[in-house]
Amino acid sequence: MRDRRGQGAEPDAARPTERAPSVRSEGAPAPPERAEAVLPEGVEAPPAADLAALFLLLANSALFHLGEGPDAMGEAAPVDFAQAQFSIDLLRLLREKTEGHRSPEESRLLDGILYDLELRFVHAVRSR
Repeated sequence: MRDRRGQGAEPDAARPTERAPSVRSEGAPAPPERAEAVLPEGVEAPPAADLAALFLLLANSALFHLGEGPDAMGEAAPVDFAQAQFSIDLLRLLREKTEGHRSPEESRLLDGILYDLELRFVHAVRSR
């Protein structure tokens, strides 16, 4: 079967429609803020979703793939240099793409993370 939508052989109702851009008119209420999750008692709230949290998430991924943390079963994590390099490359990309848009604290954090991960990566490759 061949998809012939948009070729004029079908009525207008069967053709895909283009979506108009979403524009909020003046005086319209703002969309609701993200609702806070109700957590069970004793459960710690997750950290704020910000740029620093993203840097740390990628750094933890790189460390895990360098074998620097336990897996879910508590055993030594398998070393995967390609995945560790990928996480480091993503951090470099974020450094490049967010240049001029980071706070001084975020810049120091990112530079420190990259320096540390690059040293650990070289050390891990050499020790193999």
